This record gives sequence, structure tokens and C-alpha cells, in this order.
Amino acid sequence: MAFLYKGDNAAAWAQEFAARAPEIPFHLWPAAGEAADFDPAAVRFLAIWQPPADIPARFPKLEILFSVGAGVDQFDLAKLPPTLPLVRMVEPGLIDGMVEYVCFAVLGLHRDMPHYLSAREWRPLPVKTAAQRRVGVLGLGELGRAVLTRLATFGFDCAGWSRSRHELPGVRCHAGADELPAFLAGCDILVCLLPLTAATRGMLDAQLFAALPAGAALVNVGRGGHLVEKDLLQALDDGHLSAAILDVCEPEPLPAGHAFWRHPRIWLTPHIASATQPASAVEAVLENLRRHARGEALVGLVDRSKGY
Repeated sequence: MAFLYKGDNAAAWAQEFAARAPEIPFHLWPAAGEAADFDPAAVRFLAIWQPPADIPARFPKLEILFSVGAGVDQFDLAKLPPTLPLVRMVEPGLIDGMVEYVCFAVLGLHRDMPHYLSAREWRPLPVKTAAQRRVGVLGLGELGRAVLTRLATFGFDCAGWSRSRHELPGVRCHAGADELPAFLAGCDILVCLLPLTAATRGMLDAQLFAALPAGAALVNVGRGGHLVEKDLLQALDDGHLSAAILDVCEPEPLPAGHAFWRHPRIWLTPHIASATQPASAVEAVLENLRRHARGEALVGLVDRSKGY
């Protein structure tokens, strides 16, 4: 019943497993494959970020496949056995990091920091209160709900949108395509925390930007594939959007000569909004292993029909 791990912070994961679950044989990939006594057929659980195409053939008795990140768009679901559970990472460290980053981004936009840092002149802008600033989050999963809960404590006028109905105290929740225009019309700052699927790829486009109020700003912490780059540049250059903070791009890393690097109203960070923390991630994985042993539902189990 071996557990195989491939990803960042490998030594920390090994240390956490040894301390918390010494009874579970823990291996690091690719080093495990070089060991003479390593048996791929003994691997029951695999945690990985970028999977190879031949997972079923490599590990014929695999029982659970874990993503070491919150997203699973890097997995080709069509190449995975339909009965193999795929589990995305749901752990406090990753959630807390995203909350911190989005609060930084929203507060920076709220207080006009992109303008001040690019203008380099002593010219104060009118200051709005948080209650006068409407913040909307696309995506109401664990990350989106946590972000909105924290943003509401600053006094922002908060709203959220997702494909299915949610309820969140102090937040106006919209659902489905019919309610998207009303949601967008009420967003001075739009935060994208959607999963990347066939339905959401390219969703941040000219049509969506046009539905935002003039002067609105964008924060994309979802995936680079959500954004139509030329449409963002056009909306910024036309003045319809005031600024954008982007933590994700496509491809990554962004090429050195890309227009985003030199645009005065774009802030770029290298996909650092949130990172899985080994201690809390291992505890989340072990809790799912305990659930699996008891025949209970897994936390973060991906719905193949939705793609997340």
C-alpha cells in the first residue's frame, strides 16, 4: 500500500509522512523508480502536479490520484480510468495563501496603487471607502468562498458568481449564465478564481470586459487560459479597464518580450498567489486516506462531468 509523491518540497513531504504515518511506505518519484526493490504495482496512492500520460500502465493498482495543487486542468481526464478517483488539494495553507494574495491585490486596486506607482507624481486621487467599492469573485469553490469571507470584513460590497447556486453570509451570490451580466455590471474589481475547463477557457474576453463598469479592474488568479490577452490589452488601452493584476499566464513563464511586462497598468507575479504547504497538505492527504479506508466520501473529489 505504497504512497508515491512527485512535486516540489519533496524532502518536506517525506519528513511529514515519516512523522505522521510511518506505517505507510512513502516513495519519491523518480528516485523510487531507480531503486531495485521498488514495485510500481505496490503503489496505491499517487500525488503529483504534472502527470505522465501512462499513469494507468505504470501503476496498475492505483486507488487514488491526488493533485498537489488546487487545480486539475493539467490532467487529461480522458486518459484516466473512469473509476480512478482524482482529488484536488484542499488544505488550509493553500487557502490562506490565496486569501492573502487576493486581499493584497484588491486593497492595492482599491487604493489606486497601480496608478501611483506608474504615475510617479504628487497628485492624490479621490479616496473611496470600502463600502463604495464593489468586489466580485468568479468562482465560489473553497478558495472563492474563503476570499469573499475575508474581503467582506474590510467592508467591501461583495458579490460572487458560479455556475451553481451558493449562499454566503454578507455576499450577493449569482448563479448561471442568465445572472452573469447583472453580476459583472456590479463589479468595480473582478477576481477570477474559476477552474479552467472547456466552458471557462477564454472567458475573460472583450465581451466580458465590456459588461464591467467603466474603470473596473481585473485580478486573475485562476489560470492563464481564462484570459484572452489581446482583449485585455485593448480594454486597458481604451481606458475601459483601469488596471489588471495577473498571477497566471499562458504559457508560464511568460516570454521576456511579452507586452504584459511593459504595460504600465499591469502588475505581474509568477504564479505565487498560493502554494501548497507540506505540513497541512500531508494532513489533508492522510485524512482522505482515512476516509478512503472507511469508505467515506473524499474531500476535493473531482466531478468528471464538470472537470473540477
